Formats: sequence, C-alpha cells, structure tokens
Amino acid sequence: MHATLPLLQATDFPALQRESLTTLQVNLGYQCNQSCQHCHVDAGPHRTEMMDDANIELILQVLEAQKIKTLDLTGGAPELHRRFRDLVRAARAQGVHVIDRCNLTILFEPGQEDLAPFLAAHGVEVVASLPCYSVDNVDRQRGKGVFDKSIAGLQALNALGYGCPGSALGLNLVYNPQGPSLPPAQAQLQADYERELAQRFGIVFHQLYVLANMPIQRFGSMLISKGQFNRYMQLLRDSYQEDNLAGVMCRSQISVDWQGHLYDCDFNQQLGLALHPGERDTMAPRAHLRDLLRSDPRGQRIRVADHCYGCTAGQGSSCGGALHG
Repeated sequence: MHATLPLLQATDFPALQRESLTTLQVNLGYQCNQSCQHCHVDAGPHRTEMMDDANIELILQVLEAQKIKTLDLTGGAPELHRRFRDLVRAARAQGVHVIDRCNLTILFEPGQEDLAPFLAAHGVEVVASLPCYSVDNVDRQRGKGVFDKSIAGLQALNALGYGCPGSALGLNLVYNPQGPSLPPAQAQLQADYERELAQRFGIVFHQLYVLANMPIQRFGSMLISKGQFNRYMQLLRDSYQEDNLAGVMCRSQISVDWQGHLYDCDFNQQLGLALHPGERDTMAPRAHLRDLLRSDPRGQRIRVADHCYGCTAGQGSSCGGALHG
C-alpha cells in the first residue's frame, strides 16, 4: 500500500485550537467482517489489533474525569471486541451517550444475533454505513451481498424502534462517494434516501451524514495507483470553505487508538500524527489516555496537514455529517 503521509505533511492549512472536550472517539481495534475500498483504517478480517483491558478501564476513568458527554465507538467493527458490551454498559451507567459506528452486516455474524436488542436496551445511538441505496453501488464498494444484509439490518433495527418518528433510539446513516469526488448536498441526498428506502424496503431513519473520502490509507493508496491523488487534493483545496473551520470535529473531540494513544481526529490517528508533544507539562511525549486523567486539553494546538482540506471542502465533512447546507 502506498504511503500518503509524505504527500500531506507540507501544508498551508489554517492553525486550529481545541475547545472544550465533549466527545471521546475510541477505536477498539481494526478487526472487521468487511474490507471496504474506501476504508481509511484499512480494517478487515485479517487484522488482529484490539484494545486491551487496561485501556478499556482507562476509558471509563477518563469519561468521568473529563465529564465527557459522548463516547463514540469505532473500529474495524467495534462490536467484535470482547469487551464492547461491558464498555457500553459501564458508560451508560455513568450517563454517557454512546454511539456505535455499525456496518450493519455485523448484526448477522455468529455470536452477534442478540446485538441489535442489546443496543436498543441500552439506548445506544447507531450510526450505520450505507454508501448508497442501490445494490450495485454498495456491493461494488463493500463486497457482494453487503447491500442485502445491510437492508435486513436496518429493518431489524426499525423493528426495535430505531429511526422511527419520535423514537429516542437514534439511527443515522452514512454516505460517502464512490470515488474521488465531493459528496452531493446532504439535504437533497437525505430526501432521496428517505424516499427510496421507504418505498422499496419500508425503512425509516433519522439523519443522513454525508462524508468526503479522505486521501489516506486504502483510499489514498488507490488514488496514487490510479494517478488521481494530486487531482483529488486539488479538488479539496479549491473547494475549501473558511466557514467550515468553526465546526470541524477536532475542536471538541479526541481520538483514541487501540493502544490508548491520543490523536486530534481519527484521520490523524491513521496517519500516525499524534497530539503535539510537549504542549503541556503534564502531557507525555506521546499522549495517552492516562494523561487525560490529569490534564485538560482545552486550548491545545491541533495538528493539521493537507488532508484537513477534506473536512472543510464544499459543505464540510465531520463524523456528524456535513457542517452546513
């Protein structure tokens, strides 16, 4: 796989500083039951990296110490971690809102038959990947049979109350483009998703999150192989919108890798761009979860590189979808 970091480090992206920390996004490991073309984590069935028990316990301590409101669990498929359910139970007992970034097909893996009822019973918000509402586009990007399983997963979640009007069980879908282009307007695409999924499958959901593909890891390597990397980067730079800076996720969120190390965002994590060392006397040379037990990261300088233009291009892009209409 081609390395993209050397192509991204020299940048003129504006300086950013962190505000109050409201969300801890934790990558529980890279094991996944899928191998998606656009995956910026390079996750798959062959990956074995998983968070250990000591760091699982540290997560719970940090949530309390920093008064963090949201725990955002990702992977890989986070549900494959053997302590996933323990972590969800403990975080919810603290009153923390939990998000599960679910690929939907995980609901049908052996041993996961009761996963959907578990998520519903604990009020976990589901953010589900569905890059299109047509079988050809989804299976081309994610693998044969993924679309049909995804639809069955959404129907199972709907049957539990997820995504239904007035329901507190949040069900939000995630769209990303098929290739090196910016996503369409989120509001219009959501209307298309709502119409097609309701008419064809009887599926309802709350929101559609539109994300730009990041020129890193598997997707970035593919762009390099096809000679499209520079063109895509130019598209991101040309589409930069200064107004999006106020809403980028790194201002209020910290990303944690499977070893407990801290990053400004999930994308920096995959590039190995750790939090700036030496920002505070209490921070170790390579910041770790344990540092958040005694240090407030507010005001810390955020580490930027050229891939940050992916979050500020066009309507903007974050873990919560577009930043403006």
